[in-house]
Amino acid sequence: MKNLILLFPLFLAPALAYKEGQKIKENFTSLNNTSHKRLKRDWIWNQMHIKEEIDTPLPHHVGKIMSSVRNSNAKYILEGEYANIIFQVEEDSGDVYAFERLDREKKAEYELTALIIDKRNNQSLEAPSKFIIKVYDINDNAPVFVQKVFNGSVPEMSPVGTSVTKVTAVDADDPTVTGHATVTYQVIKGDEYFTIDDSGVIFTTRADLDRENQSTYEIIVKAKDGPGFSGDSSTATVIITLSDINDNFPVFKHPSFHFKVPENVSVGGEVGRVKVEDIDEPQHRNTKYSFVRGNYRDTFEIVANPFTNEGIIRPKKPLDFEKVAEYRFDIEATDPTVDLRYFKSGGSRSISTVTIEVIDVDEPPVFTKLPYKFKVRENDPEKRTLGSVWAHDPDAAKRKIRYSRRRASPNGDYIRVSDTGIIQIPKPLDREFSASYNITVAAQEVLEDGRLSDRESHAQVHVTVIDVNDNAPELVYLEEPRVCENAVPGKVIVRISATDKDEVSPAGFFRYSLATQDSNFSLIENYDNTANITVKYGQFNRELAKLHYLPVIISDNGDPDLSSTNTLVISVCKCNEKGNFTFCEERATQVGVSVQALVAIFACIITIIIIVLLILLRKRHKKDLSGLGRNVAEIHEQLVTYDEEGGGEMDTTSYDVSVLNSVRKNGIKPEAVPSPYAQIQKPPENVTSGAGEMEIMIEVKKDEADNDRDLLPYDTLHIYGYEGAESIAESLSSLESGSSDSDIDYDFLNDWGPRFKMLAELYGSEPNEDFVY
Repeated sequence: MKNLILLFPLFLAPALAYKEGQKIKENFTSLNNTSHKRLKRDWIWNQMHIKEEIDTPLPHHVGKIMSSVRNSNAKYILEGEYANIIFQVEEDSGDVYAFERLDREKKAEYELTALIIDKRNNQSLEAPSKFIIKVYDINDNAPVFVQKVFNGSVPEMSPVGTSVTKVTAVDADDPTVTGHATVTYQVIKGDEYFTIDDSGVIFTTRADLDRENQSTYEIIVKAKDGPGFSGDSSTATVIITLSDINDNFPVFKHPSFHFKVPENVSVGGEVGRVKVEDIDEPQHRNTKYSFVRGNYRDTFEIVANPFTNEGIIRPKKPLDFEKVAEYRFDIEATDPTVDLRYFKSGGSRSISTVTIEVIDVDEPPVFTKLPYKFKVRENDPEKRTLGSVWAHDPDAAKRKIRYSRRRASPNGDYIRVSDTGIIQIPKPLDREFSASYNITVAAQEVLEDGRLSDRESHAQVHVTVIDVNDNAPELVYLEEPRVCENAVPGKVIVRISATDKDEVSPAGFFRYSLATQDSNFSLIENYDNTANITVKYGQFNRELAKLHYLPVIISDNGDPDLSSTNTLVISVCKCNEKGNFTFCEERATQVGVSVQALVAIFACIITIIIIVLLILLRKRHKKDLSGLGRNVAEIHEQLVTYDEEGGGEMDTTSYDVSVLNSVRKNGIKPEAVPSPYAQIQKPPENVTSGAGEMEIMIEVKKDEADNDRDLLPYDTLHIYGYEGAESIAESLSSLESGSSDSDIDYDFLNDWGPRFKMLAELYGSEPNEDFVY
């Protein structure tokens, strides 16, 4: 109902507007009628018009304006944009003249205002009136194309009458005058291929326009006035492009192709490319390659490159020079998207022969079986050899193969491989440590010079350890067992279960029992691999024992059966009336250390003790050597530091050593004090001096050095106690004289001259205090 009310004004409004318009029209009409009755004067003139481009001399008469006013002093005046410029009026007669040649194409009509005034006072005698001067058209303009060059396109091989493009020419003459603005078109160049109608549409006249022969056409079109008129004409150029269609098949550029490829080319890699020529544009090149002759479809495939249209030959499986050294087959190229309506002669496909030469390369060894899988029972002491792997040289050389291990999981010396490929285990395997062992075996060829080739292949070896029942089950409980001291018989204390490191079959089960029945506890099996520990008699005495140690025996159903005894520690707690625990003793926390951890700790301690002992021994040894070194240095200094030793053993002319001998012989020798060095006994007088004597002396000295455990051996022997058999003065060494308590007075040495001054000062009774040694 509301919609009807809203729509009603919409229908009512036009009716009211029409009625109001009729009233206004009637009032206007009556007003005009009244005014006509009141007017007694009016303008009187004929319709004003003039032709354009009149050839007669100026001015040109246009027309005459005249008023009904009868006044000898009346004067006509023109006002407007072009008044008194192009148009002028004779003020007495009202004739209007044009003082310029008019061009309708520039301006088709002129609007002016006519006035009539009194010459005496310039007062208007009539109200101003506007009028229009129309310029009549003459056919003085040729059609003109809106542009000099037009472009069009049409698919090649289009049927006759296919529209190409449309051209437009405009005639500036008056189109309302018959024939003045009518334009006709004509192809004056290229009319053997195209035509044009009166509307300017260009059509094809032939159906064999082939883009591959000629892709563009340039034609000239003429526009002129309609038939029967001798107006001028104009021309325009139309460039027509033939668009491509897929009407040509690809053709191989060569009748045969030859490729060389190494035999180790990867599957899917590129062997070579065959090239075709397709004269269609790239978007219409859809070459498909296929095999025609040759049984190698399972070995190679040919894939077209979408950008270059080339055929890429790829291997579908590995090539083997030793099996097939050359492949030869025929392939064809075609285009399934060619429009057969425009098919040209020459065949729908192109065939070429392809030859692929396989080049031999040094290939790595090839394993005959991948992967290798072995099984062994754990902890089997007799099983040492699991099997072997085998690879061969695929090349013609047939070299020997040497095997080695590359990686292992778990890492360690658990699985070995010999040079000949035998898989061995050095010790029994433990399934609980690892249920499977994996190694990677590498195979390398042995070259002629004994070296190993750089190329190698790998094989995976999987060893599965078969489980044997070698682990007893262990007790598992989720919470600490506690019982109230006033617990009733049958009260469940804790539910226990077990775990086994060995494999447990789905049908496997554990058996539970108590090691002793002399306790206040009982065990009830649940037959779901769990058991309940319950109170047997009830009423525990916390004064006697706050903790009860219950041995539980757990057995598995393996072959053979294994069992273990586990101690379950049960705390006796105080409880309230509801049976809730109110007080329990804290258990001493047991810190468990594994056997491996203990072994590592002991090894570290022993290592530290050994290092400390070695350091102490080294320090002590250095101390002994330092003390010994000082003594030896002092002794050596006493032995070798002489400012004057005379002329030597054989020098008997420069010094009279007999005096020394006589002094020593006549003097009283005190009892010799043992020297730090062992004394050398002088050989008997009758022993022949020479090389043998020295040899004997050296041997004796060596024996003493070897038998003396207190001193280190020396590489050099300095002998001072013995000067040889030929010395007349015998020994002058201070080793004996300095260490003895001799009473001989050596003051006589001062009388022997300055040469013996040093000896006199050394052995004199009153040594010179100023002497510094």
